[in-house]
Amino acid sequence: MNGLGTQPPGYAPGPPPARAEVPVLPSTAAARSELIRPLRGTVVEIGPGAGVNLHHFHRDVRWVGFEPDGGLHPAIRDEAARLGRQVDVRAGRAEELDLPDGGADAAVGTLVLCSVDDVTRSLAEVRRVLRPGGTYVFVEHVAAPRGTWTRRGQAVWSRLAPDGCQSDRETGLEILRAGFDDVRLERAAMPGPLGTRVPLILGRARR
Repeated sequence: MNGLGTQPPGYAPGPPPARAEVPVLPSTAAARSELIRPLRGTVVEIGPGAGVNLHHFHRDVRWVGFEPDGGLHPAIRDEAARLGRQVDVRAGRAEELDLPDGGADAAVGTLVLCSVDDVTRSLAEVRRVLRPGGTYVFVEHVAAPRGTWTRRGQAVWSRLAPDGCQSDRETGLEILRAGFDDVRLERAAMPGPLGTRVPLILGRARR
C-alpha cells in the first residue's frame, strides 16, 4: 500500500480502475499494519472486535477501544495481556464516543463501517474526537460497481450476514463527505467466493 493518492472532491464510487490496476491483497494484515504502526499518543479504535489489531500499535500508544459487544471485551483484555500492554476497553458505539472534543490524536477503523447503524454519524464522531491535525486511518468494505455480479452478491450478503455487515455501502463517498481536511485513499480487493474480488478502500484522513 504505497503512495496513497489524494482523491479529488468529485471522486465517484465506480467504476474502479481496470481489473489489473486494483491490487488484490491476500489479507488486510499488511495494510492495517502500515497504517496503524506510525500512530502515536491517544488512539481510539472503533469496533476492535477481539483485539486483532492490537499487535500493530506502537507500545507507547494509549489505546482506547469502543466495542459495543461486551462479550468480546474479555478477548481484548486477554490479547492485551498476551502482548504486555494496557488497554482502555469501553462499551460504546461508534455513533456515540465517550470522549471530549479533540481528545484523541488518532482514530482507527478496520472493516467496521459496514456494520455500524449510522455511517455519517459515526464519521462525525470520529472527526469530533480527533484533535486538529489528528489522523483517522481506515480499511473498509465498499460497494462494487452497480450491475456487476459482485454488487449483486453484496446485496444478498447484506441481507443474510449475521453480524449486520452491509458490504454494499458507498463508504468511500461517506468518508470524503465527512468534513476531513485531507483524505488519501486507494482501492484494493480481496479474493472472494467463486473467483470474485471483494472491493476495499484503505487510507487515511486528517482532521
